Amino acid sequence: MEDFAERAVDLDRVDGILEETRASHGSRKSRPIGPDDLIPLLQRIQDAYGYLPYPVLERVNERTSIPLSRMFGVITFYAQFYTEPHGRHTIRCCQGTACHVKGGKRIAETIANHLKVEEGGTTDDMRFTFETVACLGTCFLAPVIMVDDDYYGQLTPDRIERILEKYD
Repeated sequence: MEDFAERAVDLDRVDGILEETRASHGSRKSRPIGPDDLIPLLQRIQDAYGYLPYPVLERVNERTSIPLSRMFGVITFYAQFYTEPHGRHTIRCCQGTACHVKGGKRIAETIANHLKVEEGGTTDDMRFTFETVACLGTCFLAPVIMVDDDYYGQLTPDRIERILEKYD
């Protein structure tokens, strides 16, 4: 795998995002893009690229008043941001207490075996990224997974394949 900092990416897309962000300031046009804009800016960049490539973050640093250290502080704090390519669909398998007690570990093992990927990994076809999380906040559905924004609860291992077939 290529080094994180050396991946070739299209910087024209981030330049467009930065221009749109500046334009959205409206009457505050003279105000540069700064730390107050960081989270929505990172969200837009990740939507465009599927993750936050290092060369793109360097470009943001060059063209704004936002230091790379500030960006990485936010990126590493919030689970929604990724610095590695991510699958088109994200599967989150709850490992909280209720899910653990009701078989969440078996669900996670079934997903990993079905996808042939370890927790935290992405399938070779970039279709899925599989993560385990501490809690999805839906204990009444235990055991539960979330695929993108869809929740699936009261799971058994035999339901996993049918659920994942819905996502192309």
